[in-house]
Amino acid sequence: MKFVLLLCTLLALAAAETYSPDNDDLDIEAVVGDLNVLKSFIDCFNDKKPCDEVQADFKKDLPEAFQQSCAKCTAAQKHIFRRFLEVAEEKVPDDLKILKQKHDPESKYYAALRAAIANA
Repeated sequence: MKFVLLLCTLLALAAAETYSPDNDDLDIEAVVGDLNVLKSFIDCFNDKKPCDEVQADFKKDLPEAFQQSCAKCTAAQKHIFRRFLEVAEEKVPDDLKILKQKHDPESKYYAALRAAIANA
């Protein structure tokens, strides 16, 4: 019985471990709908310009999100990441290539990441 209780507690703790939801209300459609704003985000992520507070919050989680297929992302973060990548592929593919090279230089993670967020 103690084992079951311990197992349930560990599972609950593991499930509760997500990235901060502070910016889960980001209007991603406004970001991807304005090329200057989209470029501002990706330039921040690519270390081409300073980040504002919201951009920095997302940027700090990018390496782990790439490597772990967004395992700690909230549902909102998965949706934000999916829309960001979809539109970046279309509108700023060269900048996205730099981002992918930075976080996935051996192309080991990107396909799994895209699969993990595909339905978000």
